[in-house]
Amino acid sequence: MARPMADNEAKRGLHGWLVVDKPGGITSAAAVARIKALVGRGAKVGHAGTLDPMATGVLPVAIGEATKTVSFMMDASKRYRFGVRFGEQRDTDDAEGTVIETSEVRPPESVVAGVLPAFIGDVEQVPPAFSALKVGGERAYTLARQGRPPQLAPRTVHVESLTLTGASDDGAAFEVACGKGTYVRALARDIARAAGTVGHVTWLRRSAVGPFTDGDANPLDKLVALGHSPGLAESLLPVDAVLADIPALPLTAREADRLRHGQPVPAPGAAPGRVRATAGSRLVALAEVGAGQARPVRVFNI
Repeated sequence: MARPMADNEAKRGLHGWLVVDKPGGITSAAAVARIKALVGRGAKVGHAGTLDPMATGVLPVAIGEATKTVSFMMDASKRYRFGVRFGEQRDTDDAEGTVIETSEVRPPESVVAGVLPAFIGDVEQVPPAFSALKVGGERAYTLARQGRPPQLAPRTVHVESLTLTGASDDGAAFEVACGKGTYVRALARDIARAAGTVGHVTWLRRSAVGPFTDGDANPLDKLVALGHSPGLAESLLPVDAVLADIPALPLTAREADRLRHGQPVPAPGAAPGRVRATAGSRLVALAEVGAGQARPVRVFNI
């Protein structure tokens, strides 16, 4: 669980990560728009990792200076829990689509468990036709809705772990930890095929993105009810919550001022590479260390 912002951090303004528990039935963009309305029209707001409308769970939203760290979240690993119904394939690969194929086969739990090792590691996956990938300048889901589903090329994704967590007469539940670009809907479709049947996702919840977990997540309705208030600021996690894996370089106040103005500062003993420059508890900049000096790469005005 990421560290909450201290009171003195929150008072400096709305800069940080707001971990939203997205409800089902709305897009990630709609959820982010509601947060943007709370923090003000001029505020910078971004998010890391789109969720399908039917999906629920962790949606990290960057506010203010935290938007400068969104790129560090795009490659973060993610964890999902999901359910699959066997016997029906749908054009969207989830419960919101139209049935396009059926099967009488209902694989036993042992068969389902037996196919899972083939989906761990680097896996070739064909994205769902109803996805946001661009084909000839158009979104794949736009073409699919027009009755022209595109033929998408397979691509390699990484699955860290895949576990069967429950089974019923006509379906199963799973938990997966995976890397960037993995489509859980495609994973469910392919698991069903490997088990000798067809299937689709019936429910999907994202339980973690990088350092952010269910325990950090705030229900969207609760955040909206807070409005632009101290309560909203208290829900923010620090800008550097996503930079914990980057070594810290402590600075004096004078060194911090130099770095903020684009000037290098001494970094004796620091290993070459990217560092997180800090002054006390404040994040000053991301810097690159070389030849005993740290040069600013991205400065934060917090």
